[in-house]
Amino acid sequence: MVLTIASLAERPEMSGRVTGMADTWPEFLRNDLVGNAHYGRIARELPEYVLFAQDASGEVVAHAYSVPFALGDEKPGALPPRGWDDILVWAFGDLRGGVTPDTVSAVSVVVAPHAQGTGLSGRMLSAMRDNARKRGFGEVVAPVRPSAKHLEPRTAMEEYAFRTRGDGLPHDPWLRVHVRAGGRIEAVAPASMTVAASLGEWRRWTGLPFDEEGLVEVEGALVPVHCEPARGYAVYVEPNVWVRHAL
Repeated sequence: MVLTIASLAERPEMSGRVTGMADTWPEFLRNDLVGNAHYGRIARELPEYVLFAQDASGEVVAHAYSVPFALGDEKPGALPPRGWDDILVWAFGDLRGGVTPDTVSAVSVVVAPHAQGTGLSGRMLSAMRDNARKRGFGEVVAPVRPSAKHLEPRTAMEEYAFRTRGDGLPHDPWLRVHVRAGGRIEAVAPASMTVAASLGEWRRWTGLPFDEEGLVEVEGALVPVHCEPARGYAVYVEPNVWVRHAL
């Protein structure tokens, strides 16, 4: 596929088409409060870290969001266990405080539904790495959401993340893309994203009854959702996998 890749800083007139591109995220993932508060700010306040790809016809077929933050020397190698949520808060806290960043974190790589399975995710990851390198950074980190983990929601992420094939590459396809690009799997972020909501909201998002206490498997979820009918709520705590990319 012939692609043109640019940033929103270079092409600000494309903002609506980029942010409005169709995706396949499960509805419950759109209701993480930290993500709701900060994800949309990336395109507005850090447009140089939002890359998008257009095909030969000019259609936006993928985008990649990242954020700069100051990992610093006080916690060498220590990436936050709250992963995706923590990075968003951290990056915008640094931006507000005028702190000079030293690291870039991936936030998302999204491919339009009709263009999935064409290798676009790997190309956007490479473009994100190149963008960080061009801006003088020496490392990209990523709280990765393994693409096939939802098929094994009862498997511990600590086992799944480090599972390999016969050739030594990760079992998971998206983790495999990262490792092939030069990334190194470092650790599990056990509470990378949290969605806590009423049972009515969960029923609306999933079509499931959410009427029994315990673990509920939800389509697209990496782990089961904890359901508490007597208390009227359910909570999803998603683990991700930290991958480090030296540039």
